[in-house]
Amino acid sequence: MTDPVAGKGRFITFEGGEGVGKSTQVRILFEKLMERGIDCLLTREPGGSTGAEEVRELLVKGGTDKWHPMTEALLHNAARAEHLESTVKPAIKDGTWVISDRYADSTLAYQGYGQGVEVETLLKLHAISTADYWPDLTIVLDGNELHRAIEREEESFDKEDRYERMGEDFHERLQRSFVDIANKNPERCVLISANGTIDEVAARVWLAVQDRLGL
Repeated sequence: MTDPVAGKGRFITFEGGEGVGKSTQVRILFEKLMERGIDCLLTREPGGSTGAEEVRELLVKGGTDKWHPMTEALLHNAARAEHLESTVKPAIKDGTWVISDRYADSTLAYQGYGQGVEVETLLKLHAISTADYWPDLTIVLDGNELHRAIEREEESFDKEDRYERMGEDFHERLQRSFVDIANKNPERCVLISANGTIDEVAARVWLAVQDRLGL
């Protein structure tokens, strides 16, 4: 039987530091919603559309210091504008639930808290590039990252690990920043412990989705 709220498209985003298990939980939630008869679309940032995926290539590969932080922020917002107009908004208009692995909070965390761009400036950029478009629900996972995000002696310019190589201090700031963002936006964000088994974390995520989105 189709869920009674399935006709209304929703936008759910997942946020958190590198290695916190975000992508796994995105997939699990997608499968649970589909089992409920809710049409869902999985996507990601940067990326999620043809143009945005091309910008992603510029951002996630290569040297850690290849861009000025403001340049990175502008590139992320350009990719986001493409993603929204080409993928997210059309799907939601058709009644599909969109689940995205990262969105604007990652720009606030990475380029703001992590790289020093003023958060207020980033919020203005977001408002300009997306018409201040925010998700219905943001799941922020907080836990003991795998700390693959360490500096390496050799850079691989073919792997999508540029942000992972930005060092321990950077990633410690990231972890704190996502908690801070969640605490400052309680109407939209739910902070969920990523510690424990995959199933335990998934159960916490499902309870949050049920509570916030009326399932």
